Amino acid sequence: MATDTHGLEALQSLSSNPAPAPVEPKIDAQGRAYATGKRKNAIARVWIKPGKGLITINGRDQQVYFARPVLRMMIAQPMQVTDRATQFDVVATVEGSGLSGQAGAIRHAISKALTYYEPGLRAVLKPHGFLTRDSRVVERKKYGRAKARRSFQFSKR
Repeated sequence: MATDTHGLEALQSLSSNPAPAPVEPKIDAQGRAYATGKRKNAIARVWIKPGKGLITINGRDQQVYFARPVLRMMIAQPMQVTDRATQFDVVATVEGSGLSGQAGAIRHAISKALTYYEPGLRAVLKPHGFLTRDSRVVERKKYGRAKARRSFQFSKR
């Protein structure tokens, strides 16, 4: 019996994984990190670099592009959670969908770019769900239906 436990301990010591290699940052020659984010039909391309905290979207300031404060708050969430709001400048190009989908795509891309710039931030962003792509999209319209699922009004006579 004693040899069995020794055998199990030996197997457990073999199965224990060594410490994972540290993940290296993905930074280009200009000192920027690039990421792509998606939400609904919106696709956002984001570059972050050290700066003062300016966010530029399609060549315009975020206050001009997103007039609603809720959308600006969505974009700033990854920076606030990681306490990097005034440390990085963000340049984003976004297309497709509406403003809400675009804001979600930019938030997703900023979160990914932060993890590429500082891989240690992944543990902070992951529990908040910022690194998960929200895959909900509009369902297509079916033939014989008024919309995706709604049928035409029924009349017996």
